[in-house]
Amino acid sequence: MPKRVLQGTVISDKTDKTITVKVERRYTHPVMKKTVRRSKHYHAHDENNVAKTGQTVFIEESRPFSKTKTWKLVEDQAAAAEAAGQAPAA
Repeated sequence: MPKRVLQGTVISDKTDKTITVKVERRYTHPVMKKTVRRSKHYHAHDENNVAKTGQTVFIEESRPFSKTKTWKLVEDQAAAAEAAGQAPAA
């Protein structure tokens, strides 16, 4: 069974090797027929502390790292974002 991958925004990177990611989903309300936004916070493992507050990242399901941390940062996305943010030294 494939692992779920979610996209969200980093809202906290204060703890060591952990980020808090806000994942927002949209759906149509069954009665009002309006688009409703719901969000949820996930704790994700960030081994190298590369994700920063405000970045859009991908997280995937993994083994439990702690009581609340069962997601991990997808490294290829974080490394690409970090490389794109750095200007070449000239």
